[in-house]
Amino acid sequence: MANFNSVMLLGNLTRDPELRSLPSGSPVAEFGLAVNRVWNGAEGEKREETCFVEVSVYGRSAENVHRYLRKGRPVFLQGRLKYDAWTGEDGKKRSKLKVVAERVQFLNSRRDGGKDSPPGAPEEEAQEEEEEAMAIPL
Repeated sequence: MANFNSVMLLGNLTRDPELRSLPSGSPVAEFGLAVNRVWNGAEGEKREETCFVEVSVYGRSAENVHRYLRKGRPVFLQGRLKYDAWTGEDGKKRSKLKVVAERVQFLNSRRDGGKDSPPGAPEEEAQEEEEEAMAIPL
């Protein structure tokens, strides 16, 4: 039987990305993503729910995510689900389902009129760098 593991999400970061290095030296960035769903209930009332997802990004893309993205910023990502299981310090079994992003597309934020630039960089240079970073495949 064939298998298929693919996820596409569009949402907003719930916290600034955290960058760390694996023992191999490869960078990994981790952040939370909030994805909203809006629908009409049985009686026509507007309903909304939010799904919070943990995301990991590896390699050069991890460095770009850490450099350019901040809490609240909208992103579109494609990736796969990964299930992690471990035993906690208290001896209890723990598990977590997360997304490993294989492609992250930075979206313009409406809050700032579509202009996002990394801290400390001139606006034109930052826009060119961000466009270049967005074009880098994982």
